[in-house]
Amino acid sequence: MGSTEGLGSSTMQFGVTKPISMAGPMSADLQKTMELEKFLADSGIYETMEEAAKREEVLHRLRQVVKGWVKQITRLRRYTDQMVEDANAVIMTFGSYRLGVHGPGADLDTLCIGPSYVNREEDFFFTLHDILANIEEVTELQPVPDAHVPVMKFKFDGISVDLLYASISCLIVPEDLDISDISVLHNVDEPTVRSLNGCRVADQILKLVPNVEYFRTTLCCLKFWAKRRGIYSNVTGFLGGVNLALLVARVCQLYPNANPSMLVSRFFRVYTQWRWPNPVMLCPIEENELGFSVWDPRRNPRDRTHHMPIITPAYPCMNSTYSVSTSTLRVMMEQFQYGNKICGVEVELNKVHWSALFEPYIFFESYKNYLQVDLVAADVDDLRAWKGWVESRLRQLTLMIERDTIGKLQCHPYPHEYMDTSRHCAHSAFFMGLQRKEGEIVQEGHQFDIRGTVEEFKHSVNMYMFWRPGMDIYVSHVRRRQIPSYVFPDGYKRSRPSRPTAQMETSPKSFHEDGVSGVENRERNYKRKHDCRVGVKQSVVLKKHAVGPLDSLARSNPCPGSGDTSFNTVSESSDRNKLTNAESVNLSNNKQLKQEELDRTQSPEPECASNSSEITSVISDGGSPEDAGSASVAGFVEDNSRSVEGMINGRFEDTTCGTDSVMHAENMVAPANEVLQDPLQEQLERNALLAMVPDSKGIIHSETLEKPVIRRLGLASTA
Repeated sequence: MGSTEGLGSSTMQFGVTKPISMAGPMSADLQKTMELEKFLADSGIYETMEEAAKREEVLHRLRQVVKGWVKQITRLRRYTDQMVEDANAVIMTFGSYRLGVHGPGADLDTLCIGPSYVNREEDFFFTLHDILANIEEVTELQPVPDAHVPVMKFKFDGISVDLLYASISCLIVPEDLDISDISVLHNVDEPTVRSLNGCRVADQILKLVPNVEYFRTTLCCLKFWAKRRGIYSNVTGFLGGVNLALLVARVCQLYPNANPSMLVSRFFRVYTQWRWPNPVMLCPIEENELGFSVWDPRRNPRDRTHHMPIITPAYPCMNSTYSVSTSTLRVMMEQFQYGNKICGVEVELNKVHWSALFEPYIFFESYKNYLQVDLVAADVDDLRAWKGWVESRLRQLTLMIERDTIGKLQCHPYPHEYMDTSRHCAHSAFFMGLQRKEGEIVQEGHQFDIRGTVEEFKHSVNMYMFWRPGMDIYVSHVRRRQIPSYVFPDGYKRSRPSRPTAQMETSPKSFHEDGVSGVENRERNYKRKHDCRVGVKQSVVLKKHAVGPLDSLARSNPCPGSGDTSFNTVSESSDRNKLTNAESVNLSNNKQLKQEELDRTQSPEPECASNSSEITSVISDGGSPEDAGSASVAGFVEDNSRSVEGMINGRFEDTTCGTDSVMHAENMVAPANEVLQDPLQEQLERNALLAMVPDSKGIIHSETLEKPVIRRLGLASTA
């Protein structure tokens, strides 16, 4: 447990600013914490003693495997018998397990550290891979060498394991290696630094919080909350385990004497008022003579584009939330406001129980338009690999839609996977909510044509280097009433609940609802199927005719793996067939200007990709659309200014624009009187803050600045 000694001192400080409040819990807070801990235990978020013992056994077995592997490599390298005897590799954990906040079924994040002569490319991904493949208890073995952090995924005796590898610059790895020592970063490459960073960050977090046990309870609570509210997924552009741990740790620093019930409430209070893109940091950013790049928006233009920077505390300090987009930040801010409403008013006033905070987010009742992304493969093993690749690229689809609609069409990617077990092929589906940006005023009948965007996304996905025949992707537009039944827990769509009063009291719409619509064509193409079996990629076929003749074929196709998908706009009258000239030019120019913002490369389609696309002519929505699986699906984006649960949805500005509430990232360090991080003070007082201040040579130094707080932020200084 972290030390709490001296917390009553006014000079005690955790992190880059002084605490907001030193107040400790009152009797009511102690009671609420007991109720919260009981609720979490009853919800099954903690693993049993048997499960914990099984994890320890898996770790022990894994350590034996990697030690034997390193000795085998040492012998093959023709080192001496003494070197073979001394050869060693160590297994360390990171992530939720190292932080002590893992639950039942959670992945076991592990790092293998080996000597300098054992490399990642051949020794780890080939030799160790083959050793693991021959172990009976190891299943679902999947190497991912081209990931940002290269990893080997598998299950060991039913426990999911993510195994990284780092080769450090020494011939013999000591059993008691200190991962926090900066010397482990000497003479290593960037992938190795990223691999080592997980363990180093976890250790730093535990050192920088005032009370480790309170931190763990609060983090367990908020992880459970984020999963229930659909914002727990780093790969999709939301919060992952490390991101959430850093946010919680910062709140623990700001309220060092608070107990878990207080910290949960303060978490929502702080982050509903946080002025993004001001970064969240647990300690000053450290420069080092090793020369690795650190997060610095003044010197790195790419860092200026980050919307929600949460900086890791270990050198080299990085932004752990680089995948957050304007759309996913908007969704997270709405959920923070929801949590603040529940905790700040209803729980504290004993109006509701803690369970109200963890009500599941009803995603399929929150929007009127959705994108459905269907993935198919020949078998479950191929689907696992294909799904992992596509899921890692889904955030690119969000960025592309934001780019091509100039931010006017907002996306809500949902980080849950759904499967249709009635299909005759391995299948997985993801969904994305669509809505027009609140407050946009446009001419009647204008629609968003994102056919080109979807085709570009599918093209990039088909660059998968491990593509195999049968792997395919289909993107279609569906309305809320067309959501397939397999996404619902009971296998059928529930009746829609009546909207709360807060939801119904919306202001009159100031615009006509635009349309985003898609047409899904599923046509049997026997030539393409035959060619896929022999590894021949068909060319993209552009067609300019209506889709009517394809309807019967599309409806008769039981598995989307054998057909094509087209994405189309649909209008109700002739004056809705296209955007205005000005808007079309803007979309075209914007797509070209912002191309560099997407983290991807454009190259020709690979051979052996199994989906070709058809872009059909504009058609008219003559009535009620058929089911989502039919050939013609049309719809319009309708106003969703408030969710069905009546969340407080305040006006949220794009963080790339300088406004009163959001600061430019490049202006975060001001010449004399501005600071890097908002202190969130509850009273009008002067506060000593640490800021990143560059000297004449552009080097960052920590320096104490004085800043008068010019407005009250409403954070209570007492319980």
